[in-house]
Amino acid sequence: MGWRDQVSANRDGGAVEEKEACTARVMNAKAECPFCAQVAIVVQMRWHHCCPESPLVPWVMRRSITQNRSARSATLLVGYRSRVFSKRFALCVDNFSMKKIFPNPDCPGCAALSAEVDQLKGLVSDLQQQVRSLQAEAAKARKNSSNSSKPPSSDIVKPNKPASKGRRRRKIGGQPGHTKYERTFDLLEADLHHTYTLEVCPNCAGAHLDLLDGEEKIAFQYELAEKPVMLHAHQGLAYWCADCQKIHHAELRDEVLKGGLVGPRLTAMIGSLKGGCHTSYTTIQSFLGDVMGASLSTGMLAKVVGKVSSALTVPYQELFDALPNQECLNIDETGHKENGQKMWNWVFRAPDFTVFTIEESRGAKVLEDVLGSECEALLGSDYYSAYRAYMKDAPVIVQFCLAHLIREARFLSQSHDKVIKNYGQRVLDGLKKIFKIIHQREKIPPDTFRRRLQKERDRFLEMAKRTKAGGDARTLAKRFRKHGKEYFTFITNPQIDPTNNVAERALRFCVIDRRITQGTRGLSGRQWCERIWTTMATCAQKGHSAFSFITRAVQASFSSTEPPSLLALT
Repeated sequence: MGWRDQVSANRDGGAVEEKEACTARVMNAKAECPFCAQVAIVVQMRWHHCCPESPLVPWVMRRSITQNRSARSATLLVGYRSRVFSKRFALCVDNFSMKKIFPNPDCPGCAALSAEVDQLKGLVSDLQQQVRSLQAEAAKARKNSSNSSKPPSSDIVKPNKPASKGRRRRKIGGQPGHTKYERTFDLLEADLHHTYTLEVCPNCAGAHLDLLDGEEKIAFQYELAEKPVMLHAHQGLAYWCADCQKIHHAELRDEVLKGGLVGPRLTAMIGSLKGGCHTSYTTIQSFLGDVMGASLSTGMLAKVVGKVSSALTVPYQELFDALPNQECLNIDETGHKENGQKMWNWVFRAPDFTVFTIEESRGAKVLEDVLGSECEALLGSDYYSAYRAYMKDAPVIVQFCLAHLIREARFLSQSHDKVIKNYGQRVLDGLKKIFKIIHQREKIPPDTFRRRLQKERDRFLEMAKRTKAGGDARTLAKRFRKHGKEYFTFITNPQIDPTNNVAERALRFCVIDRRITQGTRGLSGRQWCERIWTTMATCAQKGHSAFSFITRAVQASFSSTEPPSLLALT
């Protein structure tokens, strides 16, 4: 009977061998191989644990299992599957003060145990790899708009905002005690005047009424004209020339000839509905027919939109050419669809205007083509690799977005790894202190503000550069060591914001349009999007009516005059 069979027999309630036989077995194993002797002693201890009535080992030798003893046993029994075996072996080593003995390659028993250990090590390695893979997938699934650069539209379930402590959620609408807003007009602003008179007194029916000046009751009301769209007939009269014996017609205006069926103002309105309201051609057609009284086909509407795009060519190109000369630019990009092909919509936001351009690439080559290699502007952006590659070749000064950094730190603080979680929380707490100072910009002197920020920046970077954590935490710490100061350019350059939120907000308009229209189909559609988005964003940035500007641009295009300028717009 082997020692494994011996243990099995004891578990099954078999006969217990005598002390002498068991001791001889242990001594023979010890003489053949010291490593096997250790195993045999452990088996003997395990046997007596199963059969405590045996007189071989007294109960006093069964000492309690501690954490240190378990740790020592683990070094000798790597990969062994029995917890009781490990505990008994720790007891054996502790009682007999046995030295650590390695397996003998010439011993069959040691070879079998080594093979089993290698097999179990391989299994453990595979399982660890699977665990790491599952942890990575779980971490990726936890990313949303609050802890990453993903847009809010990609969230399957919107992240709940933590409720403020000690504050009740207020009701929708005006709050008690707020100042009521009332719109005021002047009588001169009215297009039509309606006057109501009294013939008799409504109280006593008396006919002796005296008119009072300055005591009128006035109510203003917007109203849609009964027929908002009027059909104009432009008639060029025919004349017979007796001298040349030919018929001649009076020339129509260029505005009429180039505009065709749709006039300048209606053309501008259709362009605003298409580009500014994200409206489809069928919806515009229905609206014009039901409300405006104009019957136009979808093909005609597409031609009208093309005319608006042509009218905006020069104003758009003027802004595009002015980008390399700007002192401050915030840049961001998002995906764009064109016939199923993924492209990229770039936004360049200057202090006075905004420019959109749709490109096939998301790389640094776009920045080189748009801004050139000699641009010296302050660039606000996220930590995307294209901006880092461009800053190596161009003399630009970069401000990386602190809002993106907060999301990354929040993601790390939600990790299951305690070391990574603690590091992420420290970074998040440090950023909160920095933003607390930023929010006090208007309350403290500029020198004090700058000095406090620099002090907090140095403290933050010193902490964030070092971590014992791995994975994303180690990558973030490496980033701080390499580009940490680029997150705080705004301290010495106050004209740039610490975040890139202005560029991200400019892209929201385009993202909404992308979801509704499903992108473009070709070059003409791409150019239309670039021009109308640029016009809409720039007019909004300057507080000017986009419809008014588009109308002027269309009128200039139809009359072959100089187009208006978005750059000089006030």
